[in-house]
Amino acid sequence: MGARPIYALAICGFPRDQLGAGVLERILQGGVDKAAEAGIAVVGGHSIDDTEPKYGLAVTGIVHPYRVIRNVGVKVGDRLILTKPLGMGIVATAVKRGVCSPAVLAQAVRVMATLNRDAAEAMLAVGGIHAATDVTGFGLLGHLSEMLGGSNAAARVTFGAIPFLEGVELLARADVIPGGTRRNHAGAAHTVRWGALDEQQQLMIADAQTSGGLLIALSPHDATALLAELNARGTPAAADIGEIVPGEGWIELV
Repeated sequence: MGARPIYALAICGFPRDQLGAGVLERILQGGVDKAAEAGIAVVGGHSIDDTEPKYGLAVTGIVHPYRVIRNVGVKVGDRLILTKPLGMGIVATAVKRGVCSPAVLAQAVRVMATLNRDAAEAMLAVGGIHAATDVTGFGLLGHLSEMLGGSNAAARVTFGAIPFLEGVELLARADVIPGGTRRNHAGAAHTVRWGALDEQQQLMIADAQTSGGLLIALSPHDATALLAELNARGTPAAADIGEIVPGEGWIELV
């Protein structure tokens, strides 16, 4: 949204009797380390004893009210830029099933552990952003549908331009698909035109992400500058995946 983080509070639910305090300490330290990388401190928080482990940060930031970047407001002609590859949900499911190679897992962890800071700073440096969102649990299609809200516009996305984690297609074709991804796919049935994509390719695009990248809509001229800025900063991806076209909220895959 264009904000600068200033501090964070930790929120944690943890089964102490099942996993032990050592695991909890590593989780909390990981949050502190990542917050420090973002230039902020974790100044406190709340924890409860819970049967299922949960951890998150409530982050407070500041932004000028006239410079807030919202997740709606796309304009016909905009290009769509994605800053991280897809496939984190599929890889996580592969880990749970014991069928993920160490190389694929290491790649996914590296991408998930990468802050969106560089992508956000590149976005702010270029300016001219009409809409932006992070890509998380609702997947690329769900968050793109939100961006189209109220704009009398649609989106055309090129499957071949979408970056994926290495090994994701093989896992998808082996039916290693998380439940959240299947729900995203089912929910997209009334708004997405799949074209020639087979079911596995459709599920890859609908994959539910953890710590996904940014999806940014801006003019073609500004998109060229943004891609150059993203590449200069070494973001996990810098991909022009499609465009905003006249329409009524549908998404077409080509």
